[in-house]
Amino acid sequence: MFKILVVEDNTNLQKLYCTILKANGYTTFTANNGAEALDLLSGEHIDLMILDIMMPVMNGYELTEILRQGGSELPILMITAKTEMADKRAGFLVGIDDYMTKPVDEEEMLLRIKALLRRSKIASERKLQIGSTVLHYDSLTVDCGDTSEVLPKKEFYLLFKLLSYPGQIFTKYQLLDEIWGPENESDNTLNVHINRLRNRFENNKDFEIVTVRGIGFKAVRKADDGQE
Repeated sequence: MFKILVVEDNTNLQKLYCTILKANGYTTFTANNGAEALDLLSGEHIDLMILDIMMPVMNGYELTEILRQGGSELPILMITAKTEMADKRAGFLVGIDDYMTKPVDEEEMLLRIKALLRRSKIASERKLQIGSTVLHYDSLTVDCGDTSEVLPKKEFYLLFKLLSYPGQIFTKYQLLDEIWGPENESDNTLNVHINRLRNRFENNKDFEIVTVRGIGFKAVRKADDGQE
């Protein structure tokens, strides 16, 4: 079960976020400012942090900067009332991973959290095997039997993402958000990358990438094809 730390000085919002997260299977921890968050992080493993900007004692920018300077790769979703691009830019420059403005849409917040957790999982596992096909995250390399090929970065991340969850459908929004980030590209960019992957691996015996009309894409193990 994933553990999420909510760092928010507004008690009502803190309770609201925790209620939503618990209802969706997450374990929650809370802090009222950055200093409290640092104390908690020193003794508890946290998988993701939801963070406000304006807080007493230590604000969200300061907390993020301290964590990143210390080498922490903890996924950080900043949720704030500040809507100016300058505020978003400042957040990304100190090291946050995603940014939402208040009031938040519950479903969107959960989707972004799932995307960040998946991204973190991909980065930590480093290697993925589907049948005789092996993906090496650090080198962006795909081994298929006796052949090995280095993929362009975005193509590799997209393939790694899809093959990490065979049979699971990902919407275009989810894929764009995770692979290209919050300032994501157009549907056409995603379609081009999907087509390139299909062309590269059209003879692969282990998997194929399937279009789910009107929704998005999924990777299917060929041994599982027809059982979906």
